[in-house]
This record gives sequence, structure tokens and C-alpha cells, in this order.
Amino acid sequence: MTFEIAFVLGLIFLAFILFVTEKFSLDVTALLILTILLLGGFLSIDEAISGFSNPAVITISLLFILSYALQKTRILEYLIVRINQLVSRSRSLGLSVYLLTIALASALMNNTAIVAIFMPVTIRLAHRYHMSPSKLLIPLSYAAIMGGTLTLIGTSTNLLVNSIYIKNSGLALGMFEFAKYGWITLTLGLIYVLTIAPRILPSRTVTSSLTQSYHMAGYLTEMRLSTDSPLVGSTCEERSVSYNYDVIVLDIQRDDRLITYNVGNEKLQAGDILFVKGSVESFLQMKEVEKVSLLTDEKLTQSELEQEDNVLIECMVTDQSDLIGQTIMNSNFRKRFYAFILAIRREGGIIRKKVAHVLIQSYDTLLIYGGKKQLAKLANSSGFILLGEVQEKLVKVKFWWVSIILIIATIILAALGLLPIIKGALLSIVILLILRVITPNEAYQSIHWQVIILIAALIPLGTVIETTGTASFIGESISQFVKLFSGNLQPYILLGLTYLITMILTEVSSNTATAIIMTPIVLSLSANMGIDARPLIFGVCFAASASFSTPIGYQTNLMVYGAGGYKFSDFIKVGLPLSITFWLAAIIFIPMIWPF
Repeated sequence: MTFEIAFVLGLIFLAFILFVTEKFSLDVTALLILTILLLGGFLSIDEAISGFSNPAVITISLLFILSYALQKTRILEYLIVRINQLVSRSRSLGLSVYLLTIALASALMNNTAIVAIFMPVTIRLAHRYHMSPSKLLIPLSYAAIMGGTLTLIGTSTNLLVNSIYIKNSGLALGMFEFAKYGWITLTLGLIYVLTIAPRILPSRTVTSSLTQSYHMAGYLTEMRLSTDSPLVGSTCEERSVSYNYDVIVLDIQRDDRLITYNVGNEKLQAGDILFVKGSVESFLQMKEVEKVSLLTDEKLTQSELEQEDNVLIECMVTDQSDLIGQTIMNSNFRKRFYAFILAIRREGGIIRKKVAHVLIQSYDTLLIYGGKKQLAKLANSSGFILLGEVQEKLVKVKFWWVSIILIIATIILAALGLLPIIKGALLSIVILLILRVITPNEAYQSIHWQVIILIAALIPLGTVIETTGTASFIGESISQFVKLFSGNLQPYILLGLTYLITMILTEVSSNTATAIIMTPIVLSLSANMGIDARPLIFGVCFAASASFSTPIGYQTNLMVYGAGGYKFSDFIKVGLPLSITFWLAAIIFIPMIWPF
């Protein structure tokens, strides 16, 4: 092992540690790795910025815009609601058609956008079937993930692997070639999420009259003690706050002093601020009995509180929101939207700060109080997902039908080899801009820049893995292990091993980072073993998207994590059996479709 190989292996290990710990955001971690490679002399300046001109990166950017244009018409919501009305008499049939439609839509659109669109629909569907949304939100994410593997454009991972494969071999993966095996996994996956998964998934949320959608639990908010509160002169333990209201008192703010230890036995005083965690119903019950005031009571005027059109809604912050990295106080939220953030929920940890001082992160869920008209601004913003009712009408913006025709035409022409996907997508976007179906500003905002920066910054890492001999070193090491088995078994052992490694890595880090690292390695492996690279390439594509066992492995899992009130262990319980099933299926079926 040379110094260069050891350095690159250490850098890859560092990257995975940073991805898992989330010390920095994914794009910042990718830029850090790129900077180290550039300063270390492993890359020239031209090589370092080559990722930003990579065809896959540009294609992914263009597809984000096309997805937004289609999303703007609301045709998907319209079709889903209409289909569900046709099969509403049978819950099993209704859910089957619903998840299948989502999977097919994900094959043509960015699956993150699909989940963002259909989370509110799914919550409402759960309410219609008298089910907990936690029974349906993970299946929603899984259906979108599986659907994305059906086509070349269904997920950025497929486009990225295809780009690296073309660069190394001059051959390309077909637009619908993925569907040859993707239909097998989709069928197995849908059977699993419709029959077995409901038995494993918890019912962590229940129907609520407050929101007509689902129980809002796990929120952090603040309560101030009034002078006539029964809590004054008593303790939380003596008043049995936790038992009576199912509320956890985290800390007590008394003037400039923050009390964090032995909170339950602290004698309370008038004017104390309690930092509490619980459900909205619990907050309202405690407010009435214990005579405490909520944030809204403290911060909103009486006229604002008494407005009849004011509503309480849940809203999820997407990765495109400009609130990310800001505190609620600094974001100027109330003046921008004429609404007030009452509480915040974040899965995976307890927030021990005043709500106004919490730094907003991607996919935090906010409890918002405001007027219906003002909150409509949130619904039309790409930075937020309203977890409530959705429109069932087809929004007939000017030339709305052009978006549908252009996307279909782009895919068909690319599939027939008449027009490369990048040219077709670019031409379609120019037509949409000329016809003003979308505006330039909407086009720029529709691109998930974090994803683009992440991929573009990591592509040079794949180049370094090749040029330093790291791919050959890892490939040779794996080859030596595989050669311990008999000749007929070796290709199958190799496929199973590479799929398993890719699947494990993608569960704890970025799927794009995993694909960039593993693709050069499997190309080297196939050369060492003297077999066709395509089975291994497709193995990497499907394994990199087979993130079912953790909420952090795939963006759609992270999106439903908070909305469903899930625990980390829920994903392991329901996702691990599915991951193992797909692993075994890959070893059996991939060689049948793409022989060694």
C-alpha cells in the first residue's frame, strides 16, 4: 500500500464519519473533502471543478426544473385523488393503487419532490381509512425509493453511475433498462409494505379533532406561570404535571437563571417560564387547569388571537427553505408570513433552548398559528410542506399541458436514442421559459442546490480513487477473498459482497457518495475477475438506493421521520427484512438479466 492509497482510504473514512455524525451539512462535508484533495496535490484546479460540468450533474439540475414544472400543474395530486375515489370501497385495493402510482411517478420525477407532494395526501388518506399516519408514511417513502430505481432518471444515483460508466467504458445504461430488475424489487417491496410492514409499524399517532389530520406530539414550547397559577409555590412533582398532562418539563427559566437540574422538585414562582415537551392537546389542557400562558398568549395581541380565520397547522421545513441555519427570532418569520411559530419538533433529540433561539434544520416540523390567507403563502413556497389538506383541482396555469407533453416527449426521445436526455431536458426547459409556464426565478429555486453541490464536489473523489490506484487496491483485496470460493460461485459471491457493502454504506451516509466510491471499485473488480461489469454496475445502482433501515440514509426517509412520529428503531425493524430480501433477490435475479 502506497502513501497515496493510505491517504485516500483515510479521507474516505473521514468522509463517512462526517456524514454519519452530521457535524457539517452534506454539501459542506463534500466541499471539505474536495479542498483537502486540491490542497494535497491530488487534483489540478481543472479536475477539482470538473464535477460542476459533469453531464450527470447538469442533467440532474435540469430534471429538478422539469419536476417543478409538472408539480406546478398539481396533476399528480389530481390523479391520485381521482384514482383513490375509484377504489375507496376497498382499503387494500386503494392503498395498493396509491403506492403503485407513487412508485410510477417516482420513476419519472425526483422522488424527493414526490414525497413532498404526497405527504399531506397520505396523512389525509390515513384519516379516511381511520389509520395512524405512521402506518403509511414509511411505505410512502419506500414506494418512492423503489419507483426511482425503475428508470435512468428516477434517481440521481443512476445518472451518476451511468456517467462514470460511460467515462470508463464508453457504454451507457438504457433509460428503461433498470426496469428489467426494478419491477421485481417493486413487486416484492409493495407486497411487503402492504402485508408485513403494517404488522411491524407502530401506531404512534392517532386521529385528532384539533387538526382533522393527526395527533401532534413531541413538540417543544414555553409556558409562563401566572400569579394565580396553582403551580406557584408548588413543584411539578407535587402537581403531578407529567402524569396528569403527559408533558415533560425540561427546564425552568427564572429571570436570567436557567434551572436544568432536579427540575421536578423545584418550587415554582409566578413569572417562571417552563420549557415543556408534549402534544398540543396536553398543552391546552395544562393551560386551562394550571392557568399558564402559552407562547401565543404571550406574543400575540388579543385581536390576533380572536380572529376567526386563524388556524393551527403543522408545517415541515424542506431543504430549500431559507430558514435553515437561522433562529426563529432572526428569520423574521412573523413579519414575512403574518403567522407565529408556537412550537417545534425535531426527531432524534430533545431541544433544550428557548423556541425563538433554536436553529432551524431541514425537515424540522413547526406548529404554526395564523390566518388562512397568510398561511397560503407557505403552501406556495418550495421551502415548506404543509401537513394538511391539499387541493384536488388541476391548476390550469397558462399552457399547463405543455409541461406534461414536454416531459413525456423528453423521456420517449431519450429512451429511443433519438435525443440525449440532457439535450431534451434543456430544450424542454427553454420552451417552458419562453412560454412563461415557469419563470427564471422559479427555475433557479426549484434546483436542490445542496444535492448538486454534494455530487459535483464528490465526483473528483471518484477520479482520485482511480488515479491513485485505490480502486485497484480495494478491488484486488476483494478479488483475493472471492477466489477462495469455487470458480462457479465466484461471480455470485462478488455480486453479493459488493451489493452488501454498498447497501451498508448507503444506510449511514449519502447514497451519491457511496455510488461515487463504489463504481470505480466494481469496474476494477470486474476487470480483475474477467467478467462483464454490467451486473456489478446495476448491483451498485440498486444497492445505493436500497436505504430502508435508517432514516438518515435517504432523504425521503428523513422527510417522513418527523411527520410519522417514528423512532430510529422503527426503520431498523421494518427496513432490515426488506433490505435482506432485496440483497438475496439481487444475487438471484441480476445475473439472470445481465449475465456475467
